[in-house]
Amino acid sequence: MKIFYAVQATGNGHISRATQLLPYLQQHGKVDVFLSGANATLPAQLPVRYSSKGMSLFYSACGGLDYKKMWRENSLFRATREARDLPLEQYDVILNDFDFITAKACKMKGLPSVQFGHQASFMSAQTPRPAQRSLMGELILKQYAPATHYVGLHFQQYDSFILPPVIKESFLNADPLDNGHVTVYLPAYEQHCLLRHFKQMKHVHFHWFLKDVEAIERVENITYFPVDQELFNKSLIHCHGLITGGGFETPAEALYLGKRLLSIPIRGQYEQRCNAAALQQMGVQVLDDADTPHFHQDIANWLQQPQPAIAQQANNVAQTVEHVLALALQQQPMMVA
Repeated sequence: MKIFYAVQATGNGHISRATQLLPYLQQHGKVDVFLSGANATLPAQLPVRYSSKGMSLFYSACGGLDYKKMWRENSLFRATREARDLPLEQYDVILNDFDFITAKACKMKGLPSVQFGHQASFMSAQTPRPAQRSLMGELILKQYAPATHYVGLHFQQYDSFILPPVIKESFLNADPLDNGHVTVYLPAYEQHCLLRHFKQMKHVHFHWFLKDVEAIERVENITYFPVDQELFNKSLIHCHGLITGGGFETPAEALYLGKRLLSIPIRGQYEQRCNAAALQQMGVQVLDDADTPHFHQDIANWLQQPQPAIAQQANNVAQTVEHVLALALQQQPMMVA
């Protein structure tokens, strides 16, 4: 079996999940990866056969979207040309983790595909949304990468086609400890936006992961780390709590490990606002912004609050891959509500 696997490379979560899924997919055939996007910092240790700048999100310095850069870097004309040139006819199965170009190619060529990943869960009306919905946000979630079949991943099973998150093997096999530090991964915030807040909290030791850091360095109560998967995993396993954005994979891993979690969705990113709504339903604290005069006090309040007991399930990856591949070989499209 020849498997085409499109992986969205806006952010690191899609790449991280694909790395976990790859060995299971390879048990069923030859896998060629299409890496589509230009805003990931993790190295893609995947069999990348095709690559593209894709249609990516870019962030401003302090927690929002950089709309000017998104307009400058993204080209519908280029994406359409690349969709036409993708040789999808050569493959038995097309899996799409929310890539526009692959979805466009399937539509142009009349080919079935499975959208497999977190965004697929939003095809269900039962998946949590914020109180104030965004018509444009809903349109993007449902029409950006349409497929004939959907398998979603989310914190809880909100619908029949939604499964638990894929948790890394290193976390499944871990013995979580609390060494007292707070791990920070907020890729939409540059150092100058938040440094004054962390420095004020001299009694708290922060492990801060930043994309511009090249080597581990401790300065007073802050240890700076490069964005490195192994280093981050170790820090998360041994942390007291995690401060991160409103993504999916990292919060799910923190909840699986039983860690205290503070989520700050990127401003203007509707999917992250949806994730924040789901986390709030589960008892997780969410902030609208970190670039505020009182952020350090928000952290202090979070650390003092009782930690909610949340039992996060982990995906059975072997069973899920078999299910996804079986769906991919079906000809009749899936109906979703």
